Amino acid sequence: MNRKYDRVPELSLRAFTDGDAASRETFQEALFEGFKYFGFIILKDHGVSRDLLSTAYALSEAFFALPVEEKMKCAAGVDGQRGYTPFGTEHAKDSKFPDLKEFWHVGREFGADSPLADIYPANVWPERPVEFRDAFLKLYGALEEAGMVMLEALAPSLDVASDYFRCMATDGNSILRLLHYPPIPDGADPNSIRAAAHEDINLITILVAANGAGLELLDRDGNWLPVETDADNLIVDAGDMLARVANDVIPATTHRVVNPKGPNVSRYSMPFFMHPHPDAILSCLDSCKGDGAKYPDITADAFLKQRLKEIGLAG
Repeated sequence: MNRKYDRVPELSLRAFTDGDAASRETFQEALFEGFKYFGFIILKDHGVSRDLLSTAYALSEAFFALPVEEKMKCAAGVDGQRGYTPFGTEHAKDSKFPDLKEFWHVGREFGADSPLADIYPANVWPERPVEFRDAFLKLYGALEEAGMVMLEALAPSLDVASDYFRCMATDGNSILRLLHYPPIPDGADPNSIRAAAHEDINLITILVAANGAGLELLDRDGNWLPVETDADNLIVDAGDMLARVANDVIPATTHRVVNPKGPNVSRYSMPFFMHPHPDAILSCLDSCKGDGAKYPDITADAFLKQRLKEIGLAG
């Protein structure tokens, strides 16, 4: 497969937001190429403050250190989309072995009079750490705006209007997940790893660079490649919803988090899963049809519910 880049591209978002025409075009080309051939890009100069990222990691670590009984007071509902999901609950699609992780979901916040109150479940919040709600709502907003800009930059490469994906994702069912991979416990199933090979459900995922190694992507030649970068950078990958819209011109990329090869210590990460609004139609773009659409049209909500069942987060 011919490609312009021999490694996951590292891009400056400022080159797109503040750059001249040539800089913007270079960013757009590298974003498209990175998604096509690696499914991933690394983003720097993204506008999410270093102080906010540092605070978020400290609060995430403090929350997961709480007793299980206290965390379970905020247990996620039947769809797993808000609150706490305990260790060993989720598994990869088509895998019967549980992932070795626990996590917390933050969704969109809205007023009681918002029409979204009848569509999305409300967030739940722990009593402590006390700064938890404010910090993660700020992080949610900052990551969402970075994602909107990247989707705008991607649009021309797929021959759609610059606001095509922004309109699709506005008021979307996006989720910020706080992940804790504890030390591998004694007696853990040898077939289980921290996150088994999978593809993300959504349009794109924006991952705050984790404070520990383990993330690997499966490249188009079938090789597992470690994905590591500076702690201030963001790691972005393409998900199943984008793959459906792009007819696999941009495939969803398989990735995993392997068990530690060195000290058996905790790993924390914070992926932001960018979703369309529930009524958005995942329909093949004209520019990507080629010999025909591979997938039937489906609403974002129907596709999400289907996949949540497949990974064990919904009945």
